Amino acid sequence: MKNQFIIFGTFLLLFTAIAVGMSESDALPSADVLVARMLAHNTQRQRQLAGYRGMRRYVLENDRMNKHAEMVVRVKGDADETKHFEVVSEEGWKAAQKHVLQRMLATESEASSPEMRLKARLGPENYEFHMAKTALLGNRMAYVIDVVPRRHDGRLFEGQIWIDAQDYALARVEGKPAKNPSFWTTSVHFVHAYQKSGPFWFPASTESVTDVRIFGATSLTIHYFDYTPNLPQTSETASAASVGGITQ
Repeated sequence: MKNQFIIFGTFLLLFTAIAVGMSESDALPSADVLVARMLAHNTQRQRQLAGYRGMRRYVLENDRMNKHAEMVVRVKGDADETKHFEVVSEEGWKAAQKHVLQRMLATESEASSPEMRLKARLGPENYEFHMAKTALLGNRMAYVIDVVPRRHDGRLFEGQIWIDAQDYALARVEGKPAKNPSFWTTSVHFVHAYQKSGPFWFPASTESVTDVRIFGATSLTIHYFDYTPNLPQTSETASAASVGGITQ
């Protein structure tokens, strides 16, 4: 009889855990609702910015070719989110600097224009969203959402996003391009992470691995640092600037 109670108690705990898990899952907001909140909060944060400035360090490695390239870049973001890049220094593999890193900067600058951003925006017009789970990201809770592109477009991706549960900000993106970049590319996988700085969220790191026929795997790491927001000028800051209180 004692064993029967133990078995019954075990099943009771099991079914209770399942029921709790189902109720927690049912209580989660839908993926579409969360993405809508994220976009709304992004718009609010953007209104508080008059652009930003920061630095990036690109590190490219190809073990098969025993090649290495680095590039340090200054980035300036306008109030409308258009990006401008200035190469500060370059070293290592010249071909990679010219045909990979500098090309990436040119492509990102072009894609940051307002009209081009709409074609790649992380919104329902370009993607389908499906709730996956909740998870800790660092010490903050996040919603994990599966992302499916609505079309095979090199500007889109397939994978998962993490939305910070407190700020409704994009905290992490992981996946692969929706369309293979070229015949020579066999696979691409990337992880893009953000970090909070005051009320704003800026990129922290990007890690990607690209497998290319003949050349093998090439890894690219981007470190983002010294990102500083440009706050809109108020009457107080304008008055201070007029008497030399602020360096422009």
